[in-house]
Amino acid sequence: MTSSDQLPAIIKPTALATASTDTHLLPVLIAGMGEQASWRYVEFFTANIRNPNTRRAYARACARFFAWCDDRGLTLATIRPFDVAAWVEGLQQHHSAPGVKQQLAAVRMLFDWLITGQVVPHNPAAAVRGPKHVVKTGKTPVLDGAEWRKLIDGIPADTVRDLRDRALIATLTYSFARIGAALKMKVEDLRPRGAGWTIRLHEKGGKHHAMPCHHALTEALHAYIAAAGIAEDRKGWLFRTSPRHAATLLTDQPMTQVDAWRMMRRRAVAAGIMTPIGNHTFRATGITAYLANGGALEHAQEMAGHESPRTTKLYDRTKERLTQDEVERIRL
Repeated sequence: MTSSDQLPAIIKPTALATASTDTHLLPVLIAGMGEQASWRYVEFFTANIRNPNTRRAYARACARFFAWCDDRGLTLATIRPFDVAAWVEGLQQHHSAPGVKQQLAAVRMLFDWLITGQVVPHNPAAAVRGPKHVVKTGKTPVLDGAEWRKLIDGIPADTVRDLRDRALIATLTYSFARIGAALKMKVEDLRPRGAGWTIRLHEKGGKHHAMPCHHALTEALHAYIAAAGIAEDRKGWLFRTSPRHAATLLTDQPMTQVDAWRMMRRRAVAAGIMTPIGNHTFRATGITAYLANGGALEHAQEMAGHESPRTTKLYDRTKERLTQDEVERIRL
C-alpha cells in the first residue's frame, strides 16, 4: 500500500510525493495502521480536497506532523492533545502565525476525516488552539493612482503582447478579479449587456461571477481581441501565451500565474516602479481605489466575491494614506 504503484495517479505528481521523507508516499504512522487507514488518508486529499494548491499545502503539513510524531515514538492511537499542542509550539519558532494556523487546520481536518472513516476514535487536534492572529490591514502591495497610470502608460500598444498585458492588468484592476479567475477566462466570457459589456470570471469550485465592465476595461479588452484576431474563437482562451522572442504572435495555450507574475514584474521594472508587485496587487489596487473614492464596502464585497466584509475591509488603505498628512500637522 505504500508503493507509488498502488496509489491513484492524482496523488502521485506532487500532493503526497512532496510530503514523503523517503521512497514511501504515506507517513509511517498511517501505513502501519493497515490498508483501511492508508486508503482513508489518500482519499482525504483526493476525494475531500479539490483545490491543488490546498492539497499540496495540507499534504505537507500532515506529513510534517506525522514525521514529528514518529520521531517521538508516538502511534496514531497514542497521539494526545498535549502532543499536538507541543508540535504547534515548535512550529511557531520557524513559521508565521497564519502558517501555523493553516498547518493545524490541516491536521484537525484530517483527524475528523479519519474519525468518520472509523480509523481513530477521537481527534487530538480538536481542542488545540492555534496562535492568535488578527489582521486589520492587508499586506499585499498596492499601487496608488499615479503609480498605476505610470505602469499602464509605460506599456506600449505596438504589439499583441503589449495589448494583452494591458488588458490583463485592466481586468484585474477594474473587475477585482483573482488572477486564477482571470486566466481561466475564454473569449466568450466577454459578453454584451444592454449598452455595456460584462465579463464572466471562473472562480474556485466551478463558480461563475459576472462583473460589469468599466469603460476603460472594455476598451482594453476589445483592442487586444481585435489585434489578436481571436474574436471568432469563442471557446478559446482569452489570455494566451506569447513566444519569448515573438511579441506579435500568440499561442493557443493560456497564460499561467507564473507567466502573469513575470510579466507584471518586468513591466513594473520597465516603468521604474520598485514596489514588489505581484498577481494580487491589481485586485487590491482596484478595491482600494474604489473604497478611497467613496465606494460602499458592501458593494466592494459583492464585486470582489468575498464571503465576509472583513476580508474586503483589509483593502481599505485610506487610513494609511492619511497618516503622513496628519503627521505633518505637528509644527514646532
